Amino acid sequence: MGGMPRLGHWIEPHPHGIYIPPADAWVDPSRPVDRALVTHGHADHARGGHGKVWATPATLAIMDTRYGEQADPCAVDYGEPQRVGEVDVTFLPAGHVLGSAQILLEYAGERVIVSGDYKRRSDPTCVPFKPTPCDIFITEATFGLPVFRHPEVTDELDKALLALREEPERCVLIGAYALGKAQRLIAELRAMGHADPIYIHGAMQRLCDLYQTFGVDLGELRPATGATKAEMAGHIIVAPPSALQDRWTRRLPDPITAMASGWMRVRQRAVQKGVELPLIVSDHADWDELTATIEELRPKEVWVTHGREDALIHWCQLRQIKARALDLLGFDDEDD
Repeated sequence: MGGMPRLGHWIEPHPHGIYIPPADAWVDPSRPVDRALVTHGHADHARGGHGKVWATPATLAIMDTRYGEQADPCAVDYGEPQRVGEVDVTFLPAGHVLGSAQILLEYAGERVIVSGDYKRRSDPTCVPFKPTPCDIFITEATFGLPVFRHPEVTDELDKALLALREEPERCVLIGAYALGKAQRLIAELRAMGHADPIYIHGAMQRLCDLYQTFGVDLGELRPATGATKAEMAGHIIVAPPSALQDRWTRRLPDPITAMASGWMRVRQRAVQKGVELPLIVSDHADWDELTATIEELRPKEVWVTHGREDALIHWCQLRQIKARALDLLGFDDEDD
């Protein structure tokens, strides 16, 4: 007698993605496949070249913008069940970026959630994370160490606004990832009452336009390219992190260099990147959010990927929750 099959026996983690044999589909594969379920549009989860792709409408639009039109897209709204092979699949909000989703897989009487990337903080640019009971919760651990406790976003952005008030002849140049982080910063500044024009690097334009087509109001945005130093003095400028040390910055009025990232908690990271004003703003769950989410869901097992797995696995085991690392490949696409 072989006994009862282990929980999640129908799921096969591989370095390049999670394969679901009864659905004959992959979740967030890092190489082209015939059938892909995609949690969100960041390049360590989404890519071009797939056959059929199931994703939210916003994620599909982001993929089209970044990687070219998808061959066989299947737009799935949040909470709308899909039958993929023998598996019931439901996309649920993840609160990470526009269109981001957790993927609930139901098969053989088991419920497995692949959370992708997620956060529990409010974000005016995307639908909040929806806690959903499950047997196995597959969680990221990007900031899976107790040292990572993110402050309030408004407190961090107040630092940038204060710097502008103190030195209005300069500008504040904020490095922020082009998908999700940049739009969130802008939307948060608008919610704080900052109505001045915000200048953006040309690499931000297409995705900012896309966010606005999905109803995210970013206010008045102006291209930094072509603007004079006098026009940009006293303003916030948002650019990709890679642009902070680029010759492009010479056109700016004595920029105060800032970086918006959860990694700014680590002082050495800020020093290495030449950041004058570190802003601890992340689109990933911090330690408290990771552990609180697991406590809320109380899954039978937790599978951990993309980050500092050991500490989170140890935390689970202390609470009699079975946990394991999946060792999926990640590319730190977001520089978060």
